[in-house]
Amino acid sequence: MPAKDELNRRRYEKLVERLESLMRAALKPEYEGYYGQLILGADDLAEMGELKDVRRAAREAGQRLGWKTTTRLVGGRLFVLDEREVPERIERLAGDAAAAAMDRYWEESRRPRLT
Repeated sequence: MPAKDELNRRRYEKLVERLESLMRAALKPEYEGYYGQLILGADDLAEMGELKDVRRAAREAGQRLGWKTTTRLVGGRLFVLDEREVPERIERLAGDAAAAAMDRYWEESRRPRLT
């Protein structure tokens, strides 16, 4: 039985490493590690294994990144979120980026379209 425990431990460690990599890749450098999030669809979850193991591995991966990690299952998707308090300057930067994106959308939606 110890060989099975070792195999399970290695699988779990690989899952943590994979999730950490996905979480790190989803970060925007300008936010200096804040506003982290990862959304795993039903197919991703099925491929990764038991939901409880994926959630536990996501929390461990988040801990490695310095996140205050929470997970939420909504409509078959697992949301992995960093809920740390965000410094004001980064919050302002993110708010400005969101406002600029909304402005671009608004301007594009008002342009006449050729049919």
